[in-house]
Amino acid sequence: MKSQKKPKNKGHKEFKPNNKNTKTLVGTISISGKGTGYVTLEGAPKAQARDKKTDIEIEQKYLNTALNNDTVEIILHPKKINSERQTGEVMKVIQRAKAGFAGVLEIEDGIYFLKPDDIKMYTDILIPNENLLGAKVGEKIFVEITSWKNNKKAPIGKVIKVLGQPGDNNTEMHSIAMERGFASDFPVDVEAEAGAIEKKGIIEADYKDRRDFRDTLTFTIDPEDAKDFDDAISFKKITEGKHAGNYEIGIHIADVSYYLKVGTKLDDEARKRGTSVYLVDRTIPMLPEALSNDLCSLVPNQNRLCMSAVFVIDKDANVKDEWYGRTVIHSDKRFTYANAEEALKDKKLPLHEELTIINQIAKKLTKQRFANGAVTLDQEEVKFVLDENSVPTKVIIKERGDSNRLIEELMLLANRKVAEKMHSVKNAVFVYRIHALPDPDRMESLALFLKSLGYKTTLKKGIIPSNELNKILEEVENKNEKDTIHKSVIRTMAKAIYSTKNIGHYGLAFQYYTHFTSPIRRYPDVLVHRLLQNYLSGHVVTNDKQIEYEKLSIKSSEQEKRASEAERASIKYKQVEYMSSRIGQEFTGIISGIAEWGLYVEEKETKCEGLIRIRDLADDFYLFNEKKMELVGQKKKKRFIIGDKIKIKVKAVDLDRKTIDYELV
Repeated sequence: MKSQKKPKNKGHKEFKPNNKNTKTLVGTISISGKGTGYVTLEGAPKAQARDKKTDIEIEQKYLNTALNNDTVEIILHPKKINSERQTGEVMKVIQRAKAGFAGVLEIEDGIYFLKPDDIKMYTDILIPNENLLGAKVGEKIFVEITSWKNNKKAPIGKVIKVLGQPGDNNTEMHSIAMERGFASDFPVDVEAEAGAIEKKGIIEADYKDRRDFRDTLTFTIDPEDAKDFDDAISFKKITEGKHAGNYEIGIHIADVSYYLKVGTKLDDEARKRGTSVYLVDRTIPMLPEALSNDLCSLVPNQNRLCMSAVFVIDKDANVKDEWYGRTVIHSDKRFTYANAEEALKDKKLPLHEELTIINQIAKKLTKQRFANGAVTLDQEEVKFVLDENSVPTKVIIKERGDSNRLIEELMLLANRKVAEKMHSVKNAVFVYRIHALPDPDRMESLALFLKSLGYKTTLKKGIIPSNELNKILEEVENKNEKDTIHKSVIRTMAKAIYSTKNIGHYGLAFQYYTHFTSPIRRYPDVLVHRLLQNYLSGHVVTNDKQIEYEKLSIKSSEQEKRASEAERASIKYKQVEYMSSRIGQEFTGIISGIAEWGLYVEEKETKCEGLIRIRDLADDFYLFNEKKMELVGQKKKKRFIIGDKIKIKVKAVDLDRKTIDYELV
């Protein structure tokens, strides 16, 4: 069991703060795998702070119960002579980042405790017998901390849910989701509210004050395995009036806000979740399935209520007129991306002409975006083929064709135009999707990294111009270092978030942008629908509500981050599981990263990343050259650089830690 023993004195006097005269600072703490904390202060640049030695180091004995990503109040220690790092200690935990931890129940000397899965959780959690909830030793459980007042003792917790046997797929997926705060099941009263709405269905009164699109050609394009259809597209040629010769394209979005009323249990739960979570083998929805997969889903051959953005567009993708409001639609056809792709290529297939026109307009919208300075941030995504036990048998790369990009551009158009519309409303509060300029320090690091790979860039006001980045990303399209460079560019970027304070969207090169198109799976879209509908009804939500909506924006951004972490963790787990049955097999790998402890290598076909430890490179003594980002043998001068194609063998995997070890062949 991880103990909380009193730390040994290492030859210097322990710092005792004078609370009356010591200034406190607030920041977010990151805990390393060794249990040391690093605090980035509020307002500090979002650079690679630990590399820059600008964050505050907190030894484990000074953590004062702080855990990874907690918001903490700290004091600084007197700076030691010749010390590069400022140290400090936590005075108070202001806000916990997570409520509980998943792990395995163990027992020692008659005491039950949780051994956490989270490697950054530096202490076990003691569980009194009365808090076991029937859990048995060796089972995976989810535990919440109930008491932790003394940093020198382990926290006390209670079992919230018994997840099952470690290694079982359902157990591991539930564990990943609950670690990030997402429960698979909805409370009974929430399900009851959703069931009542579903049972009532759509009645004649629901059509009141809605524009009727049921006689206009309408269709959806979604992944083959999609169950919740957020958006539909309507299309018609305009043959009369001042817009004759142009096209009317409607972007119809499920009218979730019509059903999700403020103050209901259903709305409270959606607000709390903030987003749906897409794990490898399942979706944990934001809304109960009675709504997400049924009444709100824009399924074919059924009347459905929508909030719509309708545009008159000419052949050059110029918007000539726009309309927003509540509608009723009747989808004529459900396309998958694959069969929409076929319809684009085959003149004999239904809707070939309509899809072709929309596709041509979408391509022109894309061209406009990049001409205005948008950055290419598309990355290849992996998809797992699972057997009946959800064990991965194959890993494939998701293909993105014109049908994917067509839908993407229309959604971007609707999001942008709604934001522009609401920004023009005087004193109206609104929820924007914002993306800040990259941090200059990170951009400088990216420029040096690209230079080490032979790509020259310039820095203008601390930023590599988007046209230069796009050119490099285009150049590496078919090169081994493609994925690594894409990831490096993305890591350089700020994270897009929600806010009532608009600063524009750097990556998309939009002055105004929001999320309007996915209210079934994103709570900010529900807020945007409400704010837009209030304006259309003559009841603008004014700036005196800004603080309330800013808090909702911050919460939604936090939930989005947690959902992304869960999704990545589920992918990593399946990649490790895939390689666990292939120990000893040889593959082709691409070096994706280099550090003083070894080479990070991504298997070429499946993108399964693992580590070749420097101690396993037995043919020479290798040293890491950080400036040139290379590993060099001191005798034979053999060099390893990012993008090198090498032969690898799977040496070992650790499903608990989600790691893969490769060795050079």
